Amino acid sequence: MKEQILQMALINQKDPTTTEQDVSNDVKAEDNKLRPEDRAVHDWYRFVLSYPPHLVQKYLNHFKVNQNQCVLDPFCGTGTTLVECKKNGIPSIGIEANPMACFASEVKVSWDIEPQRLLKHAQMIAKAANNRLSDQVLYTEDALLFSGKDISQAQLLKLPLEQEKLLLKNSISPIPLHKTLVLLDVLEQFKDDVLIKYEHLALAKAMVHGISNLRFGPEVGVGRSREDAPVIKIWLANVIDMVNDLQSFNSKSKAVVHRADSRSIGDILNPCSIDAVITSPPYPNEKDYSRTTRLESVLLGFINNKTELRAVKQDLIRSNTRGVYKSDQDDLLIENHCEIQRIANEIEKRRIELGKTSGFERLYARVTKLYFGGMAKHLSTLRTFLRPGAQLAYVVGDQASYLRIMIRTGELLADIAQNLGYELIGLDLFRTRLSTVTKEQLREEVLLLRWPG
Repeated sequence: MKEQILQMALINQKDPTTTEQDVSNDVKAEDNKLRPEDRAVHDWYRFVLSYPPHLVQKYLNHFKVNQNQCVLDPFCGTGTTLVECKKNGIPSIGIEANPMACFASEVKVSWDIEPQRLLKHAQMIAKAANNRLSDQVLYTEDALLFSGKDISQAQLLKLPLEQEKLLLKNSISPIPLHKTLVLLDVLEQFKDDVLIKYEHLALAKAMVHGISNLRFGPEVGVGRSREDAPVIKIWLANVIDMVNDLQSFNSKSKAVVHRADSRSIGDILNPCSIDAVITSPPYPNEKDYSRTTRLESVLLGFINNKTELRAVKQDLIRSNTRGVYKSDQDDLLIENHCEIQRIANEIEKRRIELGKTSGFERLYARVTKLYFGGMAKHLSTLRTFLRPGAQLAYVVGDQASYLRIMIRTGELLADIAQNLGYELIGLDLFRTRLSTVTKEQLREEVLLLRWPG
């Protein structure tokens, strides 16, 4: 398989002797950033691990997708592929198991409202929320803190304990949380069934960028504490951005989003209905994707307790040890794949040598097999719904998170896909990134496939 990938590289006029370090000088970090000209709609709310819109543009053009075809993103996240399709008048379908991300995608492809109606309603909501906070001697959005009142005496709204336990500790300070809960209560009091989803998404973005104490690096964490924040101002500014974007776009192309497990899509799609797939599945590492959106998921009511959180995780591809369950069996689908078994055995051998005994570390080898088994199940299920000649692009990345054992994700998925009848077109280098574990340059690639039918 590696020889075939090398041949594909030569066909694409890439230099197969180029080292990863050489490539990293050509493929810059800016390639993964949101460009200013692409910000409209995409910037309503973005998953921290989103890939850039211009990458979708590249493969829509490369695949020569037109307005009479349909594009699928089976791991649609916060809708990057779907929004780009809609901007280009191309019908699209998204599938996403994370309820917050699914909600964001759905809102970001809904452009059929009157923008001024949204603006007027949001301004009314802001005024009502300000009045309520003023009555509580809390609101001074210009001078943020309580005025002349001991904060310890204030009756601040709080989350129920069951919901609070789902959050990262100190992810949001008491006063910003109080203001957010007041705003949510006012939104419910004056609820407009058509507009509420836009107003909630604007608040979700505000929670992450400006209200909370969250920081994002390789994983989500808690940074500097914001004792207070102008919650209503930030939220209203986000709504105004939405209004401005909605006034600029008028695509009528259909975009449908389904909350579902990408390994089980039989009841969602019609047979032979998909012309192209552009997506980025999770990578096998220790990033808990449900944790990344936890604050807004809880505050907006998508996850209310541990049972609901577990249900969300069970619908996700097993890509980290926090989402592995005894009943999981996806690993059986790749039990005869020699290279994946070798990697899993090497991880387990390294764990024993290093004396790593935590519950998570004991799962490293198992989650590696579950990940590739889950992707095999997804690719197998998908075949029924692809038209003959359908083209697919999967953004994937090398990993070394599990005790520094290298996992060449793109090569392994290419081999799995070929065993399922897909044609391998090639592996395009997207960028390189520095591993925080090994300090090596890891390849992030676009796996290109074709379904012959």
